[in-house]
This record gives sequence, C-alpha cells and structure tokens, in this order.
Amino acid sequence: MGVYEELQARGLIAQVTNEEEIRKMVNEGKAVFYIGFDPTADSLHVGHFMALCLMKRLQMAGNKPIALIGGGTGMVGDPSGRSDMRQMMTVETIQHNCDCFKKQMSRFIDFSDGKAMMVNNAEWLLDLNYVDFLREIGPHFSVNRMLTAECYKQRMEKGLSFLEFNYMLMQSYDFYELFQRYGCNMQFGGDDQWSNMLGGTELIRRKLGKDAHAMTITLLLNSEGKKMGKTQSGAVWLDPNKTSPFEFYQYWRNIADADVLKCLRMLTFLPLEQIDEMDKWEGSQLNEAKEILAYELTALVHGDEEAKKAQESARALFAGGNAAEMPTAELSDDDFTDGAIDILSIVQKSGLCGSRSEARRNVEQGGVSVDGEAVKDIKTVYTKEQLSGDGIVVKRGKKNFRRVTVK
Repeated sequence: MGVYEELQARGLIAQVTNEEEIRKMVNEGKAVFYIGFDPTADSLHVGHFMALCLMKRLQMAGNKPIALIGGGTGMVGDPSGRSDMRQMMTVETIQHNCDCFKKQMSRFIDFSDGKAMMVNNAEWLLDLNYVDFLREIGPHFSVNRMLTAECYKQRMEKGLSFLEFNYMLMQSYDFYELFQRYGCNMQFGGDDQWSNMLGGTELIRRKLGKDAHAMTITLLLNSEGKKMGKTQSGAVWLDPNKTSPFEFYQYWRNIADADVLKCLRMLTFLPLEQIDEMDKWEGSQLNEAKEILAYELTALVHGDEEAKKAQESARALFAGGNAAEMPTAELSDDDFTDGAIDILSIVQKSGLCGSRSEARRNVEQGGVSVDGEAVKDIKTVYTKEQLSGDGIVVKRGKKNFRRVTVK
C-alpha cells in the first residue's frame, strides 16, 4: 500500500485537484508540499494535529515538507470560519509565536539536512508594492467567484472588511512564490481552505503556465459534527505549560465511544490492521482503545516518559489513588478565613466550576468528591493543614478533577 492509499484508508483525504497525478507524486516521494500555519498564538493546538501528522507521514515516504508560517498573512487574518475579525498582532508577537511553533513542529518533522523547511511569508509579503501587486495579481481573480467561497459567505452576513477580502490573494501569492523559490508543487490544508488553495493553483497556471496541485484534509470533527480540540476551559494546546501532558492525555481518554476508532485511524501511526481489529471491540474494551489512543498521541507530542506518567496518573485517579501528575490549583492565604475554606469555594477557585451557585448544585446533586469520598454537605470546610503537602484531590463529575494545595 502506497502512502496515498494509506491516507485514503485512514479517512484523511477530503478533496484533490488531480487524484492520479497527486497519487503518483506522493507515492514516489516527489512532492514538495506546504501547509500554512497562522501564528495567532504562542502554541500549536489539537486543531493543527492532523496537519502535523500528515506532514510526518509524507516526509517518512520521502516527500519534502515546507511549514509556511503566516507572518505576513497573520497581519491581515484569515476570515475562514470566523464570525468576527481577527485581532491585529505586532511583528514581535508574530516572531515569538513562530519560534514557539518550530520547537513544537520538530517533534513531528525532521528539519535536518534540508529534509524540511520552515518559511515565513513575511519575507515576500511585507515588502510588496501595492500598485505592482494589484497590476500583477489582481486581474487573475474574479470578485464574483471569490464571493461564492464559503469563507467569505459566512463573513458577508456580519460585514467583510476589504482587509480580509485580500486574504485569498495573499494565500494564493504564497503558493506562487513557494513554487518559484523552492519548487513547491503541492499545497495541503484543512477542507475549509479549499477556495484559497484553488486560487493558488490557478494563479500559478495563469502566470507561469505550470501545474501545481492541492489536497485538503478531512476536518477533525466529533460524532456531533463539532471541531475537536476544545474544552470548557478553551483549546487543547501542544505546549505543556498551557495544557499539561496529563490534561492532554485525559482529553483523548475521555472522547466519545463513537470517535475513538476514527481518531486512531486519522491521528496515530498504529498499523491499520491493528486498528481494524479494534472495530470488533465494544463495552469496556472501548476504554482500552481510548487508553491506547491517549497514550499514542501524548507520546507523539510530549514523549514516551510523559505519556507513561500521564497514563499511570489517570489509572491511579480512577482507582481512587492520589496521582502526582494531575492538574493542580494552588490556593493562597487570602482564600482562607480563620484557617479554613468551604467546599464551594474550593470547587470554584480550583476552576472546576464557574460560580458558587454552580458549585452548590454539583455538591447537592452528589457530583463532588474529595479524595474519593462524596461530599454532600455544602457547609463542609477544610483547614489549611489538610490542604498542605500533597493537598486533596477534588473531583466534579467523572472527568473533571484538580489537586488542590496551598502555596
């Protein structure tokens, strides 16, 4: 089975411009391909996971990845999937985010000996002469056609700025520049980028008379059709300081039964035959499949040692133990009154609930436990001494917990 066929079998391919040509290039290791990353934060998140895994798979098959960081386009903002306009960022912030990205990407992509590149589109976009750009690139884009793109249709309802309207031209110009500078002949991206990607292949054809190709990756959606990688507290980050390895592990350990096999196929490097065997699993065996998924993905992002720690901690927690690697909330002296604090304050201040009223409901309904014992009295208090040292493990529901200690 070639790498293209494996991508198909794993359910990763959504749309392609020329399947026969793309299959041949990818399987023969002749693709020089790029995927774009907008530096809107100082860490990549689960939403980027699919792209990183794809780059790793294709590089292992001999193809050359280019990670394109949107230092230029990031100063405009991609309207795709947005109901509002993105915040403007300074050049310094963008550069800092780019540096953080490369460190994280290096876990997936081998940048040594010219096997891969990291390029910032600020190199060519920030010095563009606006009139020259309009004359050279503008005639090749139809406004009517651009307005039919899904990314623009969504924003048109609330108001699409001219700034954002330029994004498709800039992304298309990226492909055009990469094609000429580095022989980049393919672009990969999420399925919501299809219109922008076609703009690039068309610009290359019109300006250079050459063929370039595009392929979109299936978006990582759960069984309810929502993008994966979000929790109540926000995105699931790849930076261990933003989302700890334990929290990262727990995110995948707690996904719905209906999503586990899909995630195993799309995101792990386990053999398809092994995953197909799991198709027959049901009941408690699905929990084992979730453990396998959580371990594999945590090892990919944080390494085997952190994955083992997270797994052991999760097992200890659900066995009633007091695990070391779980998320921790630290209380200060100001949180205590006469050396004590009530359970509702603990639940709220630890971040397990957003308000005291929500904490009260959870306690009254029997949904809160401390060190494995249910707490049913909302007036229950804990002393500073009880929370010193290793602290206490507070659990809300089946999947939310914190170790609560004193600074």
